[in-house]
Amino acid sequence: MNERILAEDNQVVRRFFALDTQTYKPGALDVKTKEMLGLVASLVLRCDDCISYHVAQCKEAGVQRDEFFEVFSVGLVVGGSIVIPHLRRAVDLLDQLEQGSADTGATSCPDHA
Repeated sequence: MNERILAEDNQVVRRFFALDTQTYKPGALDVKTKEMLGLVASLVLRCDDCISYHVAQCKEAGVQRDEFFEVFSVGLVVGGSIVIPHLRRAVDLLDQLEQGSADTGATSCPDHA
């Protein structure tokens, strides 16, 4: 879908997608840290697509299970109990990724190019 969107002649959309891409590149913070921050924000915003995307990206960046649960804890404390259903889905996906049974093609965030 991102390819279809970016194929349109709209500079605002293209620039926003480029900004997103640039934000998650290594800089003063490494990719792993940035993805963990993205996961916390996604939990607080309760966006399941984004949560799935960032869980997969965190796993790819080398986030370990104990680190995930610290990230989940921050998201839960900041977002409150309404985050719990999203936390459940995040842990389910993490379990699937650890078992090698997750369809990572389904883990895409509409906000990330």
